[in-house]
Amino acid sequence: MRLYEKRRLKKLNEFLNAIDTLTIHFTLAAVLLPLLAFIINFSNPGKNNKVAGWASTIAILISCVLSAFVFAKVWNSHQVHQQQLWFTIGDTKIYAGILLNNLSVLMLLLVSVIALPVHIYSTAYMKNDENFNRYFAYLSFFCFSMLALVVVDSLVLFYAFWELVGFSSYLLIGFWFTRDKAVQANKKAFIMNRIGDIGLLTAIIILFAQYHTFDIIQLFADKGLITQSVIKNGIWMAPSGQLPAIWQYIACGGIFLGVAAKSAQFPLHTWLPDAMEGPTSVSALIHAATMVAAGVFLLGRVYPLFNGAELTVLACIGCFTAFMAATIALTQNDLKRILAYSTISQLGYMVMAMGIGAYASSLFHLVTHAFFKALLFLVAGIVIHQMAHIKADNGLEIDPQNIQHMGGLRKKLPFTFVLALIGGFALIGLPLTSGYLSKDSILIQSFEWSDGKSGILKLIPIIALLTTWLTAFYVTRLIVKVFFGELRVLQIKPGIELHISDGGWQYKLPLVLLAVGCLFALFSFNPLLYEDAWLFKGLSITNGLERENIYHTLIPASVNILSLLVMYAAYIIYVKRKANVFPQSGFLFRLSANGWYFDEIYNRTIVKPILALSNAAFWFDRTIIDGIINLLVKTGLVLSKLSAWIDQYIIDGFLNLLVAIVETIGNFARKFQGGKVQYYLFSMLAIILAIFILLILDARF
Repeated sequence: MRLYEKRRLKKLNEFLNAIDTLTIHFTLAAVLLPLLAFIINFSNPGKNNKVAGWASTIAILISCVLSAFVFAKVWNSHQVHQQQLWFTIGDTKIYAGILLNNLSVLMLLLVSVIALPVHIYSTAYMKNDENFNRYFAYLSFFCFSMLALVVVDSLVLFYAFWELVGFSSYLLIGFWFTRDKAVQANKKAFIMNRIGDIGLLTAIIILFAQYHTFDIIQLFADKGLITQSVIKNGIWMAPSGQLPAIWQYIACGGIFLGVAAKSAQFPLHTWLPDAMEGPTSVSALIHAATMVAAGVFLLGRVYPLFNGAELTVLACIGCFTAFMAATIALTQNDLKRILAYSTISQLGYMVMAMGIGAYASSLFHLVTHAFFKALLFLVAGIVIHQMAHIKADNGLEIDPQNIQHMGGLRKKLPFTFVLALIGGFALIGLPLTSGYLSKDSILIQSFEWSDGKSGILKLIPIIALLTTWLTAFYVTRLIVKVFFGELRVLQIKPGIELHISDGGWQYKLPLVLLAVGCLFALFSFNPLLYEDAWLFKGLSITNGLERENIYHTLIPASVNILSLLVMYAAYIIYVKRKANVFPQSGFLFRLSANGWYFDEIYNRTIVKPILALSNAAFWFDRTIIDGIINLLVKTGLVLSKLSAWIDQYIIDGFLNLLVAIVETIGNFARKFQGGKVQYYLFSMLAIILAIFILLILDARF
């Protein structure tokens, strides 16, 4: 009987191992298919081959299906991890492998699910672009980089794909490289992200120096090396070594720099609004849903590294970023920049949630935000596309992205209008939306966290609450200015032709797919309790969550009642009164309209001094260093010419003189040896005559 049980157990283990191996293979296929699409499109010499779009779309569709299978096998089940030796340096062995846990498979599925409608949308949105192939090649390369980033098990591989994500983003932001603004934007994004990358690389090096491994499981698992470390008497003590405590702070600071750059947090947030110069479909995928979420994902990966004080700093910075970006969005008129600042604000919520210990809520909001922000960006793409048609058809000199020229589009774009409402309501966090569940979970836990705090920390949940109402205002302002009232370009040119529509199925289907993720039903059967959401339960660090206090009732009620009042006030202001009651001047307006002057401050305190230093270094190099070198060159040339003259006229001249003298004497002497008697007699006579003359002269003197 025991033998039978052993055989049965062995077969069961073999079966489970086979399932795990299949899961790993499906994961690799899901990651590598976009890379294959990139290679196909990049190798295709055609400039506008429609096959390229569908090659990338089919690749990401299959990746999505495979990711769903992997998610179903791993979610709330056992962790799957396989690795093999990659290379060896001295005694250090570096391994590479795949790590699949709840966080990994959630991000794997999210990236592919968001990328799929964006690809379908792009086949129509970019169809007239002359670089259609290049666009889909870049898009597939980004998807490959992002999918690989979320499943690798080594900090070395993580950093490699982190860089590839940044590089592919750089390519897509500057896709229209003939536009100066696009070039400036992708350079700005590149430099900002390099600052964060230096911080992340520094942190990885410090972690390896302390723990002698790059393995994410060994470092950050429940009973991993990080959890066994303590700081005592200024020493960072770990099972494998000791370092001064300052290195732990530097490592956490480096991680934060990486997060701040990728997820556009203060003070490295200014690149994201400028990154809107890329195609709108790119903004939907990269700068709203996936790339910018990589920073929050990084926090989720290395969360055990941060101690209480460091988490509090994260909470403060995240809260400030959320509030600051929301205030800037209030006065922006560029449709995509409003959504960009909204993205910064929502990412601030996620970082704040990590700081207050709301780990599951932060990642929950990351997922819901991906759906409604991608939806809003695709809606913005349709609106901008149709406004560009109005501009071209009627010869107007307007900015198609300026909401001041829009209005009344709900009549011409009814389908887009309905989907915009769904996305807007989810962003505000109204009931029956997924945004309600994730945002309220952050707000409620922020008040619970502040109960034991004192001083300025008690302001964090209050500021977060205020930010929610600011969000309700600027989202309502955006929707009513775009879709309500009358089309304001009619004031510029009455009687213009309006040949616009919601577009075909390639526009509509992606919006519907994303809209499903904006509703509560995808995440919970209960539309009002975030604790019942399967995603929240799967990521929660603690179990047995209960609604312990009045915050669970008071916060949702106050947030939504006041949000509705704010929305109604915005509707009255921008539609009924048809005039802005807020002053369009003054310090607060200028502060908001100019993005709190961060770009100006950076230009004055960082960019201009660096340029001045660079110009000074260039002048010193060109004038002093090159001057000295040129002087040495000229001196060498002069000395060379002088040496050549001396050699030619002095040395060679003296030698030539000696040669001439010898030659003359030889010629003269040779005449005495000619064999003619008369020359001999003449020579003897000349010598006798010379002797005679010398004797006479000697006698006189």
